[in-house]
Amino acid sequence: MQYKSLLSLILILSTVGLISAQDIAKGYVFEDRNANGKKERRENGIPGVSVTNGIDVVQTDQNGKYELTVSNDAIISVIKPSGYSINVSDDQLAQFYYIHKPQGSPESEFKGVAPTGKLPRQLNFGLSATDDTDEFTSLIFGDPQPYNLQEVDYFARGIVSELKNTENVAFGLSLGDLVGDDLSLFNPYISAVKEVGIPWFNVLGNHDLNFDAKEDHLSDETFEAHFGPANYAFNYGKVHFIVLDDVLYPDPRDGKGYWGGFREDQLEFVKNDLKFVPKDHLIVLAFHIPISEPGGDSFKDKSREALFDLLKDYPHTLSLSAHTHIQRQDFMDQNTGWKQVKPHHHYNVGTTSGDWYSGTLDENGIPISIMRDGTPKGYAYIHFKGNTYEVNYKVAGKDAEYQMNIFAPKVVEKDKRTKAGIYVNFFIGSENDTLEYRIDNGSWKPMRYVLEQDPSYEALVYERDLSETLLSGRRSSNPIVSKHLWKGVIDTKLPVGEHKIEIRATDMYGNTHSGSSSYRIDSFN
Repeated sequence: MQYKSLLSLILILSTVGLISAQDIAKGYVFEDRNANGKKERRENGIPGVSVTNGIDVVQTDQNGKYELTVSNDAIISVIKPSGYSINVSDDQLAQFYYIHKPQGSPESEFKGVAPTGKLPRQLNFGLSATDDTDEFTSLIFGDPQPYNLQEVDYFARGIVSELKNTENVAFGLSLGDLVGDDLSLFNPYISAVKEVGIPWFNVLGNHDLNFDAKEDHLSDETFEAHFGPANYAFNYGKVHFIVLDDVLYPDPRDGKGYWGGFREDQLEFVKNDLKFVPKDHLIVLAFHIPISEPGGDSFKDKSREALFDLLKDYPHTLSLSAHTHIQRQDFMDQNTGWKQVKPHHHYNVGTTSGDWYSGTLDENGIPISIMRDGTPKGYAYIHFKGNTYEVNYKVAGKDAEYQMNIFAPKVVEKDKRTKAGIYVNFFIGSENDTLEYRIDNGSWKPMRYVLEQDPSYEALVYERDLSETLLSGRRSSNPIVSKHLWKGVIDTKLPVGEHKIEIRATDMYGNTHSGSSSYRIDSFN
């Protein structure tokens, strides 16, 4: 009997402790007419707006009021509805959250959140009404990932400088690895990106972690101190964006390194969030590690399966990742766990750091940093119209029309068979696209999609290896198979002289892109 009484007492105390560790956040989501962040009497609440504690999602009532249970380690955030904008800081970071950590973050090598104390009596979120349309554009960065201030400078001059004071773009989003392990570089990164001049959102990457954390939920404390929640959502037009931290650290399998995947509380957040999203809206998910390799070792299969279960009733979806420092388009069908007939499009975006700031220095002293699959460093624009979208990749430092690189021999012998070919790396392409070529205004012929290394990138790497003098910059990574490479045949039966090569590429959206090059036919006679 004494044992049962003691057990009952422990259960009661545990329950009391659990209750005392909870609090109620309450307040209003309101129309902030003067954009000062404070709710004033004449500023009305906005009904039907979602608010979350990172797991639960509630909606404001007819007066714009909400109540939400929170723990002593929570971030309360508003899920921006369409037709409204969020206030931004002087650094252009979206201000849509409140951090509630009464004791602050645990001690760590890099500073986390300072103690926040008790919840305010009212926790209000101000939004500004906008002339929202169903057509808008977002700007996407993959892996800025500077490891030092020199590389922050490369990022600022090589990427941000050509985007300064961007117009007609709704917001920007960086897909993780904002820095390279040194979290003191968060502030220099923020200072660089703010020059783009548009509201900016950020994803947590595996190089943005507190590596001395013993539990995954504590590995993003410094990220939270600078950027807010690692899991959140927002709306523009008929598009619902869900941002998730998909880096499990330490790896739950052995406590070493990291693994791609989600915790149960993150999946619960997605489930609760989607309850308030119309089925005909486009769902765009953004994370760092690609989800598109079922059966591989980089991502937890059960996490992917659980996420796909939650999305099974949403026919319009897109997911974004970075991490790999290459670029590719993946289409996941029922054979790879997708629950719908129409495949899911996963876009693994090329990076702003390219191949980790490697390669020869250009005329401005910035590494050319072409990626291992032959994709030049750059960034993506996604153009949304209703629940549809188109993706465009912009190569840094080049005209927007530069969408492919053509490799062909400089000279071939007349009438002699050759194993040399015309290779085209269509940076945004996939196996589903159509590439054609013609020589000297002849008839258009189809190119063959091939899984090979890009010979132009191979030449770039091995030029350094074969050089008898030192070259500027750092050696690039070894080549890998490109997922957007096509090949055509060299015609050696044409007359001696220069011959023009023209390329026509039709992408998945029906847009046509072009490029040109040439080769020479010569003879020993």
